[in-house]
Amino acid sequence: MDNTLKSIIDNQKDYFNSKKTIDINFRIALLKNLKKEIELNEKDIENALNVDLGKSSGESYLTEIAFVYFEIKIALKNIKKWVKRKPVRSSLLNFPSSDYIIAEPYGNTLHISPWNYPFQLAIAPLIGAVAAGNTVLLKPSEYSVNTSAILNKILSKVFDDGFVKVVQGGPEIASEILKFKWDYIFFTGSVNVGKIVAKEAAKNLTPVTLELGGKNPCVIDKTASLKVTAKRIVWGKFTNCGQTCIAPDFLIVDNKIKSKLIIELKNQIIKTYGEKPIESVEYGRIISEKHIKYLSSLIENQKILYGGNIDIDKKYFQPTLVELDNLDSKLMQNEIFGPILPIIGYDDFNEVDEFIKKYSHPLALYIFTKNIAFGRKFLESYPFGGGAINDTVIHIANDRLPFGGIGQSGMGKYHGESTFKTFSHFKPYLSKPLWIDPPLRYPPFKNKINFLKKLLKLIQ
Repeated sequence: MDNTLKSIIDNQKDYFNSKKTIDINFRIALLKNLKKEIELNEKDIENALNVDLGKSSGESYLTEIAFVYFEIKIALKNIKKWVKRKPVRSSLLNFPSSDYIIAEPYGNTLHISPWNYPFQLAIAPLIGAVAAGNTVLLKPSEYSVNTSAILNKILSKVFDDGFVKVVQGGPEIASEILKFKWDYIFFTGSVNVGKIVAKEAAKNLTPVTLELGGKNPCVIDKTASLKVTAKRIVWGKFTNCGQTCIAPDFLIVDNKIKSKLIIELKNQIIKTYGEKPIESVEYGRIISEKHIKYLSSLIENQKILYGGNIDIDKKYFQPTLVELDNLDSKLMQNEIFGPILPIIGYDDFNEVDEFIKKYSHPLALYIFTKNIAFGRKFLESYPFGGGAINDTVIHIANDRLPFGGIGQSGMGKYHGESTFKTFSHFKPYLSKPLWIDPPLRYPPFKNKINFLKKLLKLIQ
């Protein structure tokens, strides 16, 4: 076992045991300092995201930096309310007593963050963990190396290593870190790696949050307004070059409007990114050569309706529309996680039900329809992480809507207060006086049982 890692983790254990993180004002001061340090480094963050993923400054700010500012603002505004001891009504069986619930930190937490939104998805969970009083060991992705470096710079400036520490490296470092005993593990990434994390966590019965992914269906019925529908699908699918866990993974379109929708999708791609997206500052890049080669293999021998151009040296993959006749395509085997959008037609809505069930428990589910009542009934009929009627991805922007998966797409939730709750154990206790001690609960019960039965029936 790595002695350096052990030293870092022992330091965090000592830090938590020192009770320094319990001080609410201390947590608040550090979150304020974190916001200031991010503000000072905004341009460096944007530059790092541009080098790693080709993100424009506008996209970087809106999807990464502003999101983090908002999470800090929510935590600072509400933290004193969140940590406040909450009285609850006592039970008649405990009379007289005062009953309470308090939020306490789990302790030492491990965060493993991904490369697709490398700043936001590293910092947002950390904010809730710090607000709840936990220490954090953050292992960012080795793919987004420039953003990982700026994360290390910012966090080491704000926090003592005992409170928050960044450890960089590849899968071998992550594997080594997982061998240690943690009080909580927060992982964002692929399903396959998520299973490894869950298996390691289970060895110590460590609670986990797994933010994974899946093949997110997007249904478009014949009543949908095609121009708006295309605009919102193109935005949700091709932002960050399709490398978004809640992006529409494939479209299921009524055949009566499929041809018209395809035309609108093409028009919207051109309107958004130009005739040559490779020259657009608004269009991102694939994270690595490995990933672009994988995506390239998915469109081999496919019916490409638009796009398909690739420049490996520039990590460029053109927005691509593909028409499918069935689900046997390799595009439908796993989450695509790139700018390829398969389109499947249907004649009978019962076919949609079969598609959704085949790719059950997605991280997101979307439907476009003018019949809102039908849309609600549709979304309420299937298990999924989160979704929308007549939009894509944007549900993530509301902190009051908890974000997380179900089944294959993950477990646990966060954003806003949900992040604080994820990293808190809500501990109940009661307080009773010594001056009175009703005898009903104590044996012998011979002469009390009938009265107790009547009493218990009254309070059931």
